Amino acid sequence: MASLDSAASLPPSTKKDDVTPISSKIAELNESRSELLTRIQSLKQDLQSWRSKLDTQVKVYRDELSELKKTLNVEVEQLRTEFQDLRTTLQQQQEDVTASLKNLGLQDGTGDVKQTQSQEVKIEEIEKEEQQVLPKEDTVKVDKS
Repeated sequence: MASLDSAASLPPSTKKDDVTPISSKIAELNESRSELLTRIQSLKQDLQSWRSKLDTQVKVYRDELSELKKTLNVEVEQLRTEFQDLRTTLQQQQEDVTASLKNLGLQDGTGDVKQTQSQEVKIEEIEKEEQQVLPKEDTVKVDKS
């Protein structure tokens, strides 16, 4: 309260001098505010540009992954087909050799059964290894959301 009474008792020229620094401070604050708003607007534009570029890059990577997945699936299927062809060829060759040996009288019936069982076990082991190396389900999944 005493400070209000003392300000009221000051001569009029002193009150005017107090008003001038306040108006210059207000002008400085307005200028600073304007600069900050301009800077914020610039940052918002930069952020929007960055998001747009990021979205574009993500789409490109998804497309590339999708294409790689398709290529991988085709190659896996080709390998399966080739392994099946090899398996069939080996079985046919085994049967041909067995038949030739029988015709020549070099193989008895008991040895033939044991050899055939042994070879069937080996073929089953190869098939299991194939399934482990080349799973039927796709392991690469691309989220398209």
